[in-house]
Amino acid sequence: MHNLLKGKRGIIFGALDENSIAWKTAERVHEEGGVFVLSNAPASIRMGSIYDLGQKTGSQIIAADATSVADLENLVDQAIEILGGKIDFVLHSIGMSVNIRKGNHYTNQNYEYTEKGWNVSAVSFHKVMQVLYKKDAMNEWGSIVALSYMAAQRVFPDYNDMADNKAYLESVARSFGYFFGRDKKVRVNTISQSPTATKAGQGVKGFVGFIAFADKMAPLGNATALDCANYTVAMFSDLTKMVTLQNLLHDGGFSNMGVSQEVVEMFE
Repeated sequence: MHNLLKGKRGIIFGALDENSIAWKTAERVHEEGGVFVLSNAPASIRMGSIYDLGQKTGSQIIAADATSVADLENLVDQAIEILGGKIDFVLHSIGMSVNIRKGNHYTNQNYEYTEKGWNVSAVSFHKVMQVLYKKDAMNEWGSIVALSYMAAQRVFPDYNDMADNKAYLESVARSFGYFFGRDKKVRVNTISQSPTATKAGQGVKGFVGFIAFADKMAPLGNATALDCANYTVAMFSDLTKMVTLQNLLHDGGFSNMGVSQEVVEMFE
């Protein structure tokens, strides 16, 4: 057992199955001595295998719709009771686009679907933080992390309305992060991860081709879900206590590349 997170308590949103970044993060947090509750929407709990993760890490599972303030209030109250004190870390690993699921092109959105995806993927992050903030539920020098993707800044045509959701998510992290830092000494960051073969990622059209392209572009190749989990553990630890309001690019260098030799050679 390592001790990077010993004595720290948290909430991890979004662990669906063993491929998900939240799942890998939960395993790594457990290995580093942190304790936590796991949360997901009731439908996701039924679809996934989160109870296996709960058993493996000795964690309780609390169903909560992250778009429901009442559910989140109940979750935070229960988490504090179960864990025996205020929260030190939170991972928001939630993303969903109904337009992508239904095969609607970006230029032909069903706006009811757009709104639902935006609420689940982005506004839920504000709701989570607002509940934590109002309840004064976070310890000083705590850390809140949400997972993002570089489509928030650059065009990836098939990422659809999720690109807009991630841009909103990153803005919420900065805006709420200011108040959380000033008033509670809590840091808020997003991690912009390489394309990763998760359930959510694989729903995006052309994903397999894109993951191979990103791997050829990035000097270090794609960061895996486990790499992201390790980075998140670092962000939860006291080693990064002065890092806040950042969108942290965790992508093997992809984001700074114009083109790589390997990609050029594919066209010559």
